[in-house]
Amino acid sequence: MTATGTVRAIHIALEQGAPMERVEQVTAVARRGLEGDRYYATEGTFADREGSDLTLIETEALAAVERDYGISLAPGLHRRNLTTAGIALNHLVGERFRVGEVVCEGIELCEPCSYLERHLAKEGTREALVHRGGLRARILDDGIVTAGDSIERIDQHTATHD
Repeated sequence: MTATGTVRAIHIALEQGAPMERVEQVTAVARRGLEGDRYYATEGTFADREGSDLTLIETEALAAVERDYGISLAPGLHRRNLTTAGIALNHLVGERFRVGEVVCEGIELCEPCSYLERHLAKEGTREALVHRGGLRARILDDGIVTAGDSIERIDQHTATHD
C-alpha cells in the first residue's frame, strides 16, 4: 500500500449502540468529530479517549479478516467512521494526514474491544481484528469529507498547521 488512498465509505451512528448509517458526505469538526456521530455528541463508548474524533479501517484489513478467519463484516458493522482503500493506516500513527480537505493526526491503533465482539455477536472478531482494527485520529481542521476523497500523508517538514 502507498502513502495515498481513498475514502470508500463513511458511516456515523447517532448514539451509542445505534446502527451505523452510511452517508456520502459529512462535516468534520476539529477536536470534536463528525457532525451527527455519537462521538461528536460525546456519547460513544470511548468518548473520553483521545483520538475518538475519527476512526478509520482499511478494506484490505477487512478482506484479510474474512480470508484468515472467515468473518465477514458488512459495511458499517466494524463501527469505524471511514472505510479506506490503498493506504496503510497503521503507518499513520503519530503522523498528520489529509482526508479530502480535512487535516487529521493519527493518535493510536483502533484495536478491537470486547464491546465490538459482543455487539456483533461474532465469536473471534476481536482476535481477528488485532492490529487490523484501524486508526483513531484527531481532527485538526474543520471541513467536509466525501466518499471518494483522497487520503494522503502530509510531509511534516512542509506542514503549516500548528
